[in-house]
Amino acid sequence: METIAAKRVAALYRVSTKKQVDKQKDDIPMQKIACQKFSEEKGWIIVRECYEKGISGFKVSANDRDAIQELKEAAIKHEFEVLLVFMFDRLGRIDSETPFVVEWFIQQGIEVWSTQEGQQTLDNQTDKLMNYIRYWQANGESCKTSMRIKTRMAQLTADGIFHGGVPPFGYKLVHVGRMNKKNQPVKDLVVDDSEAEIVRMIFHKTVSEGYGSHRLSEYVNSLGVRTHNGANFQNKTITRILKNKLYCGYLMTGETVSEKIGDLTIIDEDTYNAAQYILEQRNEKNEQKKHIAQTTRGETLLSGNIYCGHCGCHLNAARNSDRVKSETNNGIRYMCYHRARKLNDCDGQSVYSAKRIDDAVVEMVKVYLKKIKQTPKDKALEMRYESELQNKKKQHKVLVAEIEKLRKRLNELSVEVGKSISGESVFTVDVLSMSINATREEMKNAETQLLKCEDDLETQKELLEKLDYYYEQFVSWAEEFDNASVEQKKMILCNLIKAVKVSKGYKIEIEFNISYSQFLSILN
Repeated sequence: METIAAKRVAALYRVSTKKQVDKQKDDIPMQKIACQKFSEEKGWIIVRECYEKGISGFKVSANDRDAIQELKEAAIKHEFEVLLVFMFDRLGRIDSETPFVVEWFIQQGIEVWSTQEGQQTLDNQTDKLMNYIRYWQANGESCKTSMRIKTRMAQLTADGIFHGGVPPFGYKLVHVGRMNKKNQPVKDLVVDDSEAEIVRMIFHKTVSEGYGSHRLSEYVNSLGVRTHNGANFQNKTITRILKNKLYCGYLMTGETVSEKIGDLTIIDEDTYNAAQYILEQRNEKNEQKKHIAQTTRGETLLSGNIYCGHCGCHLNAARNSDRVKSETNNGIRYMCYHRARKLNDCDGQSVYSAKRIDDAVVEMVKVYLKKIKQTPKDKALEMRYESELQNKKKQHKVLVAEIEKLRKRLNELSVEVGKSISGESVFTVDVLSMSINATREEMKNAETQLLKCEDDLETQKELLEKLDYYYEQFVSWAEEFDNASVEQKKMILCNLIKAVKVSKGYKIEIEFNISYSQFLSILN
């Protein structure tokens, strides 16, 4: 009598979270025991076992799961006849994908079995419907679970409770007496004093000295500092630190933000916001409005915010050859690349002495810094409020009235068109049409001005809210400028100055950032 060969089985075991994997008795041994027992009862032989630990069947596509791809390759090679799982949701929980994964294996002649739910067949439409419904239900359960988890995390965040995971650099987890619902001690987030100093240093060198993420990672690594994983700092590590508002004392989960937690505060919000501004300015996609230098390395003070006064293009710093180097220009020059290469019709100079321009700008800035030190803050507050905010409010009121006037005029003209068509108006349709188009153009311009005025008002309100910061920052710069390093001077100038425009004959025009220009305006 001919012996029937036992069916060969490929078993797939999966747990979806690392938390399950970390348990002493995670879910996989249970799945494995059940599959082995089931195969033994069927008289099958397990020839392949695939393990997926910490892989979500709800979030990770089958195309990105190595185990599924490995099983597909083995199925094509006819290395097994049965695909066995503890429950079908181990194959996945994506309703738009997993039913078709099952169908694919069945089309290859593979029997798909679950130790709990039996065999999935596709012999008729009912089987296909049940196959889809199963994963539709699994997907729904995962959605509900995900929503519950997100809601709970948001609640914990709102309550100022760190909800787990590796603590960010600058913090550590310690027992401070809090107990969970099972009356077991749980760890809370606290500041790690030694790491906090590194975080402050990272922000300081970014804001005050203009260090970029690459330069900072090299510097931190040179100090022997390592991440919580024992790895070197990378550019992305530095950027994540600079963007993490937890250092200001706020826990965040999605759009949920906790109240400010003083015990978790490492960086003040003004420093944090200054760092965000620098990151934004250095973003490659922000090239058109950039005036913070990409790096503070180099000998010139104004790289990043110096422009040709004739064509408006950036002036680039370049070193003269030794043949033309002199003590007066120190071998460094600012060059209008477009003028030098005849890329446009710029009629300005091709090159300017960098030292001459830098010295001139520094002297002009020093005059303002000296004056601001001598200006009482109360006077600055009063004049800024009266001269700027009130003027913006008046401008806004005038524009609103003007738009309303134009709107009424349009309505009247539209009514007049109807009269003209019926012969009741002294104006022709063509004349009225021209008037309507002209009025619409006036309204469009007025609306554009109104939008700008509203933006200016918002900016003004924000400046007033942060008035103390800006004033103290200005005074601080005034006190430290003379003795500051080149890098610190560069960052002071980059923050203070929006643009320096240089024209023929070394005519220099400085445009200050709006945050500080109003302080300067009261000194003139």
